Amino acid sequence: MALILYSDRHWESPYVFSCYVALAEKQIPFEVRELGLDRGEQRDPAYAKKTTLARVPAIEHDDFALPESQAIIEYLEEAFPHTPRLLPADMRERGRARMVLAWIRSDLLALRQERSTTTMFFAEHRATKPFSESARAAADRLLAIADRLVPEGRNQLFATWSIADADLAFMLHRLIINGDSISSRLRAYAETNWNRPSVQSYVNHPRPAYIPH
Repeated sequence: MALILYSDRHWESPYVFSCYVALAEKQIPFEVRELGLDRGEQRDPAYAKKTTLARVPAIEHDDFALPESQAIIEYLEEAFPHTPRLLPADMRERGRARMVLAWIRSDLLALRQERSTTTMFFAEHRATKPFSESARAAADRLLAIADRLVPEGRNQLFATWSIADADLAFMLHRLIINGDSISSRLRAYAETNWNRPSVQSYVNHPRPAYIPH
């Protein structure tokens, strides 16, 4: 049975992005099944029972279903150990990669609201207003932390590429795509990772007209 990734039908979720890139990088055959969040399809009783949390993304592997992107990444790393790694082999680097994944998912709320993924993937919804005070502070925090995380002269966080690079590049592209200021060093890092084939496959996937949800 092919592994199934459940995605939002607008292909704009940063968490689906992370799982999609993870599967593509691991070269695991998978199929995508889209759910219309604007239609509440994630609340379908059968999907809710299967995935427990009734959230997207989720994966289905044989008779096992799992939601939550970071849990999915960890599961894929353990379930498919002989495929390319998503997290560094070195224990300390692996810990820092997990730190980056957790930080991106738990911080910078005002930035994520004012430079939403809708502004990234639907040109007609690009941000037109300047940052609020809280979003400006979040953007400054993102850039300051990214500046500390990305080693000088490198376009990956660790000795080898990791899924943390994809997630951090995605967050930085909230600024880049909307024309916000970012240093040339961080732009080069973000664009290098944005141009990976796995990332471009997600970015360039066809999308229907956006319907708010």
